[in-house]
Amino acid sequence: MKPVWQSVLASTFVSLSLLSAYHFSGLGNSPAASPTASVPGLFAEPTTNRLVNFADEGASTAPFDFREAASVAMPAVVHIKSIRTVTQTIYDPFYEFFGRAPRQYNNRQQVSSGSGVIIGTEGYIVTNNHVIKDADQLTVTLFDNRSYTAIVIGTDPSTDLGLIKIEAGNLPILPFANSDEVMVGEWVLAVGNPFSLSSTATAGIVSAIGRDLQIIEDKMAIESFIQTDAAVNPGNSGGALVDLKGNLIGVNTAIASPTGTYAGYAFAVPANIVRKVVNDLKAYDRVQRAFLGVVSGENLNSSIAGDLGITLNEGVLVKKLSELGGAYKAGIREGDVIVEVDGLPVKSDAKLLEMVGRHSPGDVISVKIARNNAFKTYSVTLTDSQGSTELNNSTRDEFLTVLGMDLRDLTEEELGTLGIQQGVLVEKLYAGKVRQNSDMRENFIVLQVNGQQVSSADELTRALSSTVGEAKLLGFYPRINRMYEYAIPLGE
Repeated sequence: MKPVWQSVLASTFVSLSLLSAYHFSGLGNSPAASPTASVPGLFAEPTTNRLVNFADEGASTAPFDFREAASVAMPAVVHIKSIRTVTQTIYDPFYEFFGRAPRQYNNRQQVSSGSGVIIGTEGYIVTNNHVIKDADQLTVTLFDNRSYTAIVIGTDPSTDLGLIKIEAGNLPILPFANSDEVMVGEWVLAVGNPFSLSSTATAGIVSAIGRDLQIIEDKMAIESFIQTDAAVNPGNSGGALVDLKGNLIGVNTAIASPTGTYAGYAFAVPANIVRKVVNDLKAYDRVQRAFLGVVSGENLNSSIAGDLGITLNEGVLVKKLSELGGAYKAGIREGDVIVEVDGLPVKSDAKLLEMVGRHSPGDVISVKIARNNAFKTYSVTLTDSQGSTELNNSTRDEFLTVLGMDLRDLTEEELGTLGIQQGVLVEKLYAGKVRQNSDMRENFIVLQVNGQQVSSADELTRALSSTVGEAKLLGFYPRINRMYEYAIPLGE
């Protein structure tokens, strides 16, 4: 039977899916070089001597005792409840005969749950994007049963990761391991909240590394999962995969299953990618994604190597390059085989994407290639997808983070198409005050706030932040011929 890939977000009442055969079964109920530098104060240093030396006296029993890992990991893993409102459109076939409205609308709440890992003592929590996606409200319950409402700092669909925050302090956190050091056969512990069973730990080994499952629905997806046989089930999504010292080596994300429950294989996003993503989300509200400029690559094998007349069996064959990318500018050409990045071996295209993905535009990496059975090393300056080395600074105001919304100015072309002279686009909505207190949805065009016209995102932000009590937002949705007004309570 062909296995079904289940993501680890599961809902208490409903499972969310990425693809028809690739489900995030919630593990929720329902560089080469050293890792990217941390934002100061966000991460703890990993415990040293992570791997057990079996030659040491008395170490023979260590792999079968997970008490240390559990005592470190369990207090830092939280339960996340996600509530979202789903609007169902019901068509009435008799409206023409009885003069009724052609459609009726029914709003209902969907409740799902997952897990998260505390990575900042001041309340920063990493989880899966699919755990918090489209949520109107997020409730985080700690190991000691305290509960908090969370806000979304940012999400990264390309890695299925998200960063949220609660207003709490002095929280226990998990130190990050260097996931490049993770080895097949190493004992690991998976900690999360499967089936809403709080604070559950299961043990297994690392079964494989660098798995590319093609389950993330994003054109820039990075998939190089750590595979484990530790039992992971719906509700574990966003939970921790730790080593014997309790260091975080990955965030549990998906399972391979024909039924939606554990069937022997689970997959986690490597810690080095997690570290990069959460650092960027905290500092910029978005991921500063770096690109090598290899548009198309193919995993090398003996057959391809034979056709090329080379003696290598592992690496990534460069099939297509962007002339805007750093690889082409440095001298790498189509037909070259990439074998190392920063001194670490590259065995697959998925691993290459992961190794480059931990960097930012402007970073310089060392790339070793094979060409005509000779090796050459290039110094490559990474860029963004447009060939630029500049970083994109944060554009979201702290006040908008609490509201849970991203705003954008409309272009002259958009204004002309919409037939308006001014307005502001609600580009993205997250869990926050807007979703908790209104039915507003993304792509809403705000024309007025409390009767005053607004023409830019900055102007709208200032109007909202200066409002005492309730803000009334008047506007419309493209292609819908009516006006809507939403009242958002902003407090004193």
